[in-house]
Amino acid sequence: MKIIQMSRRDLLALTMCLAELLAGSIAQAQTVDEFYRNKNIDLYVGFSAGGGYDVYARMIARHMGRHMPGNPNIIVKQMEGAGSVRLANWLYAIAPKDGTTFGTFARGVPLDPLFGNPGPQFKDGSAFTYIGSANNEVSVCGVSAKSGIKSFSDLFDKEVIVGGFGAGTESEQHVKLSNAVLGTKFKLVKGYPGGNDVNLALSRGEVQGRCGWSWTSIRGAEQMGQVKDGSLLIIVQNSIEKHADLPNVPLITDFVKNEDQRKMLELVLAPQKLGRPFFGPPGIPADRLAALQKAFADTMTDPQFLEAADKIQLEISPISGAEMEKIIRDAYATDQALVKRTGDAIR
Repeated sequence: MKIIQMSRRDLLALTMCLAELLAGSIAQAQTVDEFYRNKNIDLYVGFSAGGGYDVYARMIARHMGRHMPGNPNIIVKQMEGAGSVRLANWLYAIAPKDGTTFGTFARGVPLDPLFGNPGPQFKDGSAFTYIGSANNEVSVCGVSAKSGIKSFSDLFDKEVIVGGFGAGTESEQHVKLSNAVLGTKFKLVKGYPGGNDVNLALSRGEVQGRCGWSWTSIRGAEQMGQVKDGSLLIIVQNSIEKHADLPNVPLITDFVKNEDQRKMLELVLAPQKLGRPFFGPPGIPADRLAALQKAFADTMTDPQFLEAADKIQLEISPISGAEMEKIIRDAYATDQALVKRTGDAIR
């Protein structure tokens, strides 16, 4: 019999390989309930604490664990940076892919590679797994009454300073697109960590307004009082359809001059339907992904969750992970010439 001699390094590599195979076999033998029992699930938010994405995540985290097999704890963590692209890249390339980690980042980020925006390490938004979204969002532009702007039409003649917090966020994309396509005179100040920081800058007079601002965030915050007293004016809806609360506020598509302009706006506005989206890393085992998706959907109809959301005026109008994925895939199927013109406009 021939004896095979192995170096210590080869023996160690073989041992590690066998250990990984054994661990994988054990994991495959576990039920979803057994896997999640006594575990924590990390829910990462790509923006600073206190903003809309953070508020939704914390509300969902308090209730979703009850609907998960094994009833794991869901712990919210922040990973802000680059308009939440930092989190998207981490989820794509580094995060555990075993179903113990998911996150929420700017709904426009999955389209960044489509438009050629710098930063993403993924080639297209379909690289992620899709958990679900808490609502179908409508974004707006709000300006201080002190700015002298009375309506969106004023922006064709007068400059207004607005704050932005990342190239992939609506706070910047909607502004750049409006300037490039419609000819408005927004002046964009970049570099804020998140929407809450732009709101603070607005209150201090550092900026005069904010665009790509989720109406649901305004409804549930102190800014709603400013809307009611007239010190904050909502001048346009950056959406394809109007919100029921804002029947007299025009859509940005009302100002297009031709069909190409409309198509460019609608391509960038498509992620509005994603609302407050929750994504997982690629490669989550199918049974655990299904459990996460079902638990999310069940949370969205949980009476305790809905009562808690209503108390702080969080709008809940969910869409499924499958619906989210279709929106992204449809965007990537758009005519490339139109995509290029749109990408050039928002960079």
